[in-house]
Amino acid sequence: MDINGITAIVTGAGSGLGAATARHLASLGAKVGVLDYNGDGAKAVADEIGGLALPCNVADEAQVAEAFEKLQAWSGSAPRVAVNCAGVGTAARVVNREGELAIDKFRRTIEVNLIGTFIVLSHACKAMAGNEPEGRDGERGVIINTASVAFQDGQIGQAAYGASKGGVASLSLPVAREMARIGVRVMAIAPGMFQTAMVDGLPEEVQRTIEATIPFPSRFGDPEDYALMVESIVRNKMLNGSTIRLDGAVRLPPR
Repeated sequence: MDINGITAIVTGAGSGLGAATARHLASLGAKVGVLDYNGDGAKAVADEIGGLALPCNVADEAQVAEAFEKLQAWSGSAPRVAVNCAGVGTAARVVNREGELAIDKFRRTIEVNLIGTFIVLSHACKAMAGNEPEGRDGERGVIINTASVAFQDGQIGQAAYGASKGGVASLSLPVAREMARIGVRVMAIAPGMFQTAMVDGLPEEVQRTIEATIPFPSRFGDPEDYALMVESIVRNKMLNGSTIRLDGAVRLPPR
């Protein structure tokens, strides 16, 4: 797919992987809707790239529907690319040392990471169905969701996070098969250890220790590395129905 001139929507785009993706797609000529729960973050990135800020809670379907309507009114067309980066990084044991359960945290994590992804994905599919088919394959759009290596390598304390990201990864194939009839591809990226706000908050010594466990390159991934993978998926029509690990060959230990 030629990215220049298309409309795209990126969730979680006020920071981290989403912000890098929004910037990269805009640099390639896309008109980008910058969706984030943090309205100030969304506005800052949108102002920087000439996009549209869309303050939104992805777990609220009414807000997501309104965001899609605003984007189409602003850009004049439905999105051809949707990238789901919004999510929360919950860490909690099933039963902690005080004997407390993590059911509320589990529910919230599933609500944002999995149900929120599905809500955005659903509205993207509906919007893309109205696009004119392009090229010899009749492609109408590409949806890229963000899983995590935790869906396969979940550590202690990542029951909620791993389950939510496992659900995101599992969406790829059945939704890709369903959307094949309208020419919409569905993929997921499972990042490993990336230099985001979650990592930035760790002590320098801890960061260096974690980096040493990553085979090659022995560093945290840059958000721009994620953005480049998004571009590759958008451009390569044979990428469909799968989850790609983007992790430098890291495998997370139990704890």
